[in-house]
Formats: sequence, structure tokens, C-alpha cells
Amino acid sequence: MTMKRQATVLFLMLATTCVAQTFIIQTSQPCQTIEHFGASDCWSMPTIGLWDNETEQQKIADWLFSTENDANGQPHGIGLSVWRFNLGAGSAYQGDSSYINRGTRTECFLQADGSYDWTAQAGQLKFLRMAKERGVKKLLAFLNSPPVYFTQNGLATNTGRGGTLNLRDTCYDDFARFMAEAVAGLEREHGLHIDYICPVNEPDGHWNWQGPKQEGSPATNREIARLVRETSKAFLDKGLSTQIMVNESSDLRCLFDVYKTSWERGRAISAFFCKDSTDTYLGNLSNVPRLILAHSYWTNTPVRYMKRIRRQLHDALQTFDAEYWQTELCIMDNDKEIGGGGGYDFTMKTGLYVARVIHHDLVYGHAKSWSWWRACGGNYKDGLIRVFDRQQRARDSRLLWCLGNYSRFVRPGAVRYEVTSKEKEDPYGVMVSAYQNKDGSWVVVAINYSDKEQPVTLCFGKTETHTVDRGFPSAIIWQPYRTSDVEGETLKPLVTTDGNTTLAPRSITTFVGKLP
Repeated sequence: MTMKRQATVLFLMLATTCVAQTFIIQTSQPCQTIEHFGASDCWSMPTIGLWDNETEQQKIADWLFSTENDANGQPHGIGLSVWRFNLGAGSAYQGDSSYINRGTRTECFLQADGSYDWTAQAGQLKFLRMAKERGVKKLLAFLNSPPVYFTQNGLATNTGRGGTLNLRDTCYDDFARFMAEAVAGLEREHGLHIDYICPVNEPDGHWNWQGPKQEGSPATNREIARLVRETSKAFLDKGLSTQIMVNESSDLRCLFDVYKTSWERGRAISAFFCKDSTDTYLGNLSNVPRLILAHSYWTNTPVRYMKRIRRQLHDALQTFDAEYWQTELCIMDNDKEIGGGGGYDFTMKTGLYVARVIHHDLVYGHAKSWSWWRACGGNYKDGLIRVFDRQQRARDSRLLWCLGNYSRFVRPGAVRYEVTSKEKEDPYGVMVSAYQNKDGSWVVVAINYSDKEQPVTLCFGKTETHTVDRGFPSAIIWQPYRTSDVEGETLKPLVTTDGNTTLAPRSITTFVGKLP
């Protein structure tokens, strides 16, 4: 080979070699405290919890809640730290006359004669207990509808009756007392303490106005405020420590603007936490935190708008001194990048797509909690775990383990820190976030959305510039855990690294390290 050809080959090799992107954890820039990661029992656990196959039930519970590892250090589960419990409205007792699909009907502790049946919702109760046994500290109860005995139309679905709360005007206090008694009864009868309760779900969702054959009701901000005040009083009268949450908006844009709804339902943050909003202000109630709950549906595509929407949300939260939990997400028909919600996907395609949303919600929306929708589901992209009811068996997915890259290692009380890099963040490339747990350990979650290897360097800094802090201990050893489509790579522990490493294509890697 001539010298000229050798030089050409060397030049081409250098030109195609990827230069490591450096990510600097800014130790002087703490952000929000992470409270938990979770999922809900909705629509699946009423059936799964009654399976005869105890082995499969325990396997599902381990996948969801376990923080144990096998002999090789690979996690058995994703260690969820909050569990959302669907407090039922009683549509199951109405059968087909409920106008609700069979699989989405619920039982209710309150019975038609005014008595309480604490054996109701037995399948869900079983998974509440299994969550508690595996160390889940926080339980959140949410309602899609008031009990059918209190609604205006006698149903748990709206059936096109308009955009107001499906609750009789004389039953606000009855509904509040029901929630208080349900929470008290769960602890008294079953030893299950409910830490949070949210009385309404997606009150601003336009789908809720027609009645979608599932439990649900719209509500105006004034109706929500009235209900929350009644609920606050009922819980205080019973001496309950449960915190009352608002308002599980169906779209992040409903929190700071009016989006596909009316002024009566929009701008939820200012409605509930601005003192000038006298009709709806809730900031003076001792058991209602300055905290708003919402769902990330519909705001994940087009991708170029994801960051902007969440920054607008964070600005509004700061203006009114409020905080934010993202409490529900699954794949919808507008998520066209991965083919919409139809058909279950066991691969990284859905897992990476969702991880990108988690990254944006945590880093730009400053979410303090993040939850997926259904823990288990059928042939749709709405379950972390795919269940086959007739066979009473379950199969895990890469989506489950992708969430685990966060939930298993970023533990309650962890503080997120800013991460900087000279290169602009690429939502189709590498996205990195960093956290410090209460035990002092550092956690870095690195998403590689691209189909190429990406060399990266992890280090610490103390300034707003991209300068590495040479005075900060650099001897930290990182233990990586990778999730990818490669067989066996579901939070698989890899060889330790000093922070100079390569991210595999289409993967998520979590690095856990302690300073010497």
C-alpha cells in the first residue's frame, strides 16, 4: 500500500471514530427531590388477583415490586415505590346496564343499602398486600367516578350528559364521607394505609364528556374545589393523615393553559393555588399539598414540542409555588413513531420511547413522581406486563425493565442534579440524567436512542460551565446495568467502569456508584 493510500485510510478511520461526549454532573445545582415511581392496578388486578395460579401472581408481584437481586447481582424486579389503587364506583354490580365494558367495571366497598363490604375488590386487595410485603411504602387511591349511588345518572360513566361532574348536588358530602370511610376501613380491616387520594381523574379530558364505555366523569375547577374542601373536612373529622391530591389532568397543557376544553377546566395550577382564585383556591387546606397531578398523554409527539411544553409547565409551577407528579401514561394513537397503541410490543421500541418521556418529565417538567398507567395489560401498549388471562400466565417486556432503569435505582428521597454537556441534547440520540440517593450513592441514567454505539464520559463539576471539577473525587467506580433487546439484558449488571464507557445501540444503561 502506498504512503498516500495509507494516509487516506488513516484519515477515514479517524473521521468515522466517535468522540466521547462528556456529561458533567453539576453538584452545585440540585433540582427536585424524587418521591417515587409507580403504576396502577386498574382493570387487571381485579382478575389477576383471583387467579388460581399463585406462582404467576407472585412472579408478577416480584417483577413489579421486588428490590432483591439474584446471585449475579441482576435485579428480580423494578422496585416500584408507589402503587395506585383504583377505588371502585360499583359499576360491576350493574352488569351490562352499566354501559361500561366488562373489563373496566369495578366493585365498591359501599353497598346499595349503605353498608360496607370489606371483601369487595378482593383481587386488588391481594396485590396491595403483595406490594406492601415487598417494601412498597406509599399507596395512592384514585377514583374514576363517584359511587353509582351518588351520581346524577345512576351510572359511573358520563353517557354524553355534558361537561359537569356526574355527582348529585346533594351528595358532595356523601361522596367525601365515603372516601374517608374507605380509607379508614382499608387500614382497619386490612392493615393498608392509604397515603394519598385523588377524588377526580382526567376531569378536563374531552373524551370524558361523551362516556367512553369506561368509568369517568368530567368536572369543572369549581366542582373539584368544592369536592376537595368537603373531602378535606371529612378526612380531618376522621383523624386521617391521608393527603388529598388534585387533579389528574388528562393533558399537561391543561395545567397552565386552556387546551381542548373551556375556561372552567383550564389553568388548573392557578385555579387551585393562586389566592386570587377565591372560588377555587385550595392552598389554605392543611391536608391538600401544593401539588398538582397530571398525565403525559398527547404531549410526547411531535418530539420537538416535548421540551417546550414541560418548560412552560415548570414556569407555571414556579410562579405559584407548586410541585408536580406525572401519574399516568400509556401509548395512544398519536404516538405514531412506534405505531400507536394497538398490539403489544415486547421490544425496546416502546421501552425507549417511554424512557424519553420519563427523561423529559423529570428533567424539564421537574416531576417529583412518575407513574405508568396499567401494571398489566392485554394486546395493547398499556401494560408493563403482558397477561394472558385464560392461561393465567404473564410475560415481561422491555418496557417494564426500561422503567426499572429509573425505579429500581433512583430511590425515594433521591435528589436530581443538573447534567451539562457541550453538545446539544438529541432526543434521537443520547439523553442523560443524574441523581443522588439518600445513602449517598450516585445514579446516572443514560438513554441511547440511536442505532449506533455512543462513547460517553461521566464526571462531576461545580459550575454552570462545562468545566470538569478536578477537585471533586474522581475515583468513583460505576456499576452499570443495561436494558436492551439483547437476550438477558434486563437490568443486566456489566463490568464496572471509571466513567469512560460506551453505550450500546438502542439501550438504557443505569450507572450506580459511590464516592470513596
